[in-house]
Amino acid sequence: MAAAAIVLSSCGNKQATTAEEATYADDPMEYALSLGLGWNLGNSFDAHENGVSGETLWHDQPATQQTFDAVKAAGFGSVRIPVTWMGHIGEAPEYKVEDALLDRVAEVCGFAKNAGLKCMVNIHHDGFGAATDPEVRKNHWLLIEDASQDSVLNAAIEAKIAAVWTQIANRFKDEDNWLMFETFNEIQDGKWGNGTNRTDGGAQYNTLNHWNQVALDAIRATGGKNLTRFIGIPGYVTQPHLTAPYLVLPTDPTPNRLMVAVHSYDPWDYAGSGKYSEWGHTGKDDVCPDGDEAAYIGMLKLLYDTYITKNIPVYFGEFGCVHRSDEKAEAFRKYYLEYVCHAFREYKMTGFFWDNGYYIDGGDDAFGLINHGTGEWIYNGEEIVKIMVDAWNNTDPAYTLDSIYSKAPVF
Repeated sequence: MAAAAIVLSSCGNKQATTAEEATYADDPMEYALSLGLGWNLGNSFDAHENGVSGETLWHDQPATQQTFDAVKAAGFGSVRIPVTWMGHIGEAPEYKVEDALLDRVAEVCGFAKNAGLKCMVNIHHDGFGAATDPEVRKNHWLLIEDASQDSVLNAAIEAKIAAVWTQIANRFKDEDNWLMFETFNEIQDGKWGNGTNRTDGGAQYNTLNHWNQVALDAIRATGGKNLTRFIGIPGYVTQPHLTAPYLVLPTDPTPNRLMVAVHSYDPWDYAGSGKYSEWGHTGKDDVCPDGDEAAYIGMLKLLYDTYITKNIPVYFGEFGCVHRSDEKAEAFRKYYLEYVCHAFREYKMTGFFWDNGYYIDGGDDAFGLINHGTGEWIYNGEEIVKIMVDAWNNTDPAYTLDSIYSKAPVF
């Protein structure tokens, strides 16, 4: 059965104000919960081809004010804007980031602010994967496996991290705490947590821990509002079971301003690839064997015990479940998302749904909910978002994981 509920906070999707700063300093959990349920502008600024990023490489429509107005109207409280910077960074030692990209990212963050949303910016696919083709690797510069084995290369990468984050932070240093930073995305050696990180004696974990410190130091050194800005810190590949034991949070001169960033599409063969159409204890015909309600709660409990009990916020920078093309499979999808979103809230966490804007009628990568250019719904996105937002926001004592569990689909 579902796990016993954790006491909920009554904090809603409120925006941070100057008067709330003292509260956040005393209890950063209040800030984390003020994010509400979040949404990703996925496969937009993070898109890239041949080592160069571009906002419309994987989509044909750039984000607009209408996009973010629709996200806010749907009930989301915050947005995550993943940004791949590679191909737009100059040579050492300045590592100049192109003004046009910084300006456009700032413009889109402004759309979020205008809509009344909190907003997060990161460094995304600059370190993705472990390609061996020099043409593919030439601009992927956060190469953690290489850096963990080569101190000279690592020093050069750390100098670049500091330079890039200094420029991003300076661009936003006067913005209040509606804006957050996230140091990196899914830093890894390309094997999704099952590569040489398992056998290198912790070298990659240690490297990432130091990269996080370098990024944080660069951000704080810019001063202004960046001295107190909330910053997301990811563990290795943002996998919860590799984050809890190996992430060492950086030393921060400003207390209570760090949040732990994790991702989960667990189990992937159900939620991510759509290989299986059913999930949970009532599935019987095509049920995913890799993880059920208990497994998901076990993951949340690990994070809760490791961080939340120490007053360190945790958020899922990415989660999701792909669209299905038939009613029965969609019923299980709705159940999964309702259960997961309320589980986040019961364990005092939040999550950002990975919306890649894809118009795919079921199957692998079909995460689209909202058109990234117009804000219009994709397929049954309106129904799905309402289920998730209501599940996260509902603090009625009678509405529990057990009550959701008892209403799982039966066919």
